[in-house]
This record gives sequence, C-alpha cells and structure tokens, in this order.
Amino acid sequence: YTAQWSQVPTNAVVSSRCDNLLNRMGSSVMEDKDEACTEHLYCCGAVTEVLKFGTCNLHSGNQPKMLFLIIPGNPGVVGFYKTFMQTLHQTLGRRYPVWAVSHAGHCVPPDTMDMIEDPTVMAARDVFGLNGQIEHKLAFLTEHVPRDFRLVLVGHSIGCYLILEMMKRDPELQVVKSVMLFPTIERMAATPQGRVMTPLLCRLRYVAYLPIFLLSLLPDVLKAFMVKLVFRGLRSLDHSTVPPTVSLINVDTAANAMYMGSQEMLEVLERDNFTINQNLDKLVFYYGATDHWCPVQYYQEIKRKFPEGDIRLCSRGIRHAFVLDAGKEVAGMIFEWIRKDLQTWS
Repeated sequence: YTAQWSQVPTNAVVSSRCDNLLNRMGSSVMEDKDEACTEHLYCCGAVTEVLKFGTCNLHSGNQPKMLFLIIPGNPGVVGFYKTFMQTLHQTLGRRYPVWAVSHAGHCVPPDTMDMIEDPTVMAARDVFGLNGQIEHKLAFLTEHVPRDFRLVLVGHSIGCYLILEMMKRDPELQVVKSVMLFPTIERMAATPQGRVMTPLLCRLRYVAYLPIFLLSLLPDVLKAFMVKLVFRGLRSLDHSTVPPTVSLINVDTAANAMYMGSQEMLEVLERDNFTINQNLDKLVFYYGATDHWCPVQYYQEIKRKFPEGDIRLCSRGIRHAFVLDAGKEVAGMIFEWIRKDLQTWS
C-alpha cells in the first residue's frame, strides 16, 4: 500500500514511523499492514481524527469517484470502527475508500497539537455541541472531499441524526445511499436508556470529571487491563476496540463526549419525517431488537409511516454498540444490502 501525499493538508498531523519524510511535507500519517491511515487535523478549529482505508488523498490519481464515509455514534472515536471499516473495505474489493471522521474533540490530540486551534475563534462557535458537530461534518466534506465524489454515508446511533441533518442542510451533496445503523433520530430522552442518562449527562456529568482525571494518571497498560475487565462478559470482544476505549479515559475527550450527549437528550425530539420522505430511496434503516436507545416501538412506528422504505429489524441479536463484537458481521450485511446498487454506481 502506498499513500498519496500530494495535496495533504498542511494542518494534518500524524504519529508515524515516517516522521522525517512527513515533517518535510508539513504533515504526518500513520499506516499499518491493514492499509489503515490515521490523520489528525483541525476542522472548524477543533482537533479531528480521520481513519482511512484505501486512498488517503481523494484529489490525486485515477480512481472511482466514490467515498464510503462513517459518521460515528457518541463517543465519536473512529478507532472503534477499525475492524468494521477494514472488513467493509475488503468486501468492496478494496475498490472504494472507506473513511471515518471523528466528532470534533473526541480524540486525544498528538503532542504537536492542542484540542482547539484558536481559543478566541472557538469561543464564538459551539463546535463540540450537537449543531456544531453537524457543521463540523459538512466542513470536513467541503475541505477534504471533492464535490463531484458520490457518497455512501454510514451512520451509527447519533451519527444517523447527523446524516439526516447534513442531507437537509446541503441537498447538493452527492449522496447515493445512507445506511442508518441503530438510529437515534427521535425522542432520545424518552427511551429506556435516555431516561437513565439524561439526568447524568445534563446535571451530573461534572461529577465524573475528577474520577476520570484520576484514572487518566494510571499507566496505559493498567487502563487497558481495566477496560478488558469491564468487557470480560463479551465472549467475542474485538480487541481492537480496547485502545479507543482507553483513549476515553481523558478529561477533555470525555467532557466533550458528555457535553454532546447532554444536547442530544435535549434536542433530538421529533423524527424528521420531511427529510426522510425527501430521501427515502437513499435510506436504509437497521433497528435493534433489544436496543434501549431506539426501542422496537420506534421501528414499528417508522415502518408504518414509510411502508415502502428499506427499514429493517435485527434478527441476529446484535447490540447497539455493534463495534464491540459484531463489526465484521455488520460490514458483511451492508455489502449485501447495497450489492445491486454498486453495479449501477460503477
């Protein structure tokens, strides 16, 4: 695998084994044998992590003008999706790039970067809030994806809400398909999980800062051991999700995720039927059968509202946080859902 380095943004920073080369170019990128490329850059003034499989630079070379872009849930740490993305990229025959963009501030900055680029500018925009995260994704597309690229958007949890808002705010986006995995697109605070989390996120989240800070002082090896201990009940845990979980034991990252979560509880209210209806032929919804963030009742209601839509209910017992143990399985499912469409897009 060879990364394409021309036109790499000068504000992209990468931890890498190629530091000397990349420092001369004003950016750095980390690659591994799985063809993954990880970049840290500033978008809307906030540090952002981008995980890429396939082409790292869409502005160079002869390639199909199509991008699969993952919009994560909350916390929006792209490392959680690594196995899922790798499997999807391989299943697609490595023909199309598969990228994931973190939420603003949902990653630990490299040593050469701060969480925010310019505090004076950041004070005027709420980039870490829900609306700011939507604008953050639109800005990322504007800055890093050519306008003529077709997009297959894959949202997870609150990422599905962001996708609907992106399609609503910029109808000129070349979206050919949006896959909504375990979509939290309505009445979040009224769900079983929302009733528990709303008071914690909206009123008590500051209480968590001190214990998170104290835990952050522990060595990474010990933090990884603790994470594995918490996940010990998962028989088929994807161990690639341990490092991104460890990265959340950081006050700034955790605070940004909880702040965004508090706004989700207050602002994700009624389902946006108008936007769904306008784009119904482009949407695939996949609901969990035992999902406490989007209960079966929500599936039944949206199915009745849009009987002609591609709206599915999980029959495999996959959890809301599918990346923990079912990333490969879900990637394979998505390929089957869009297999016929791929022939017309090519």
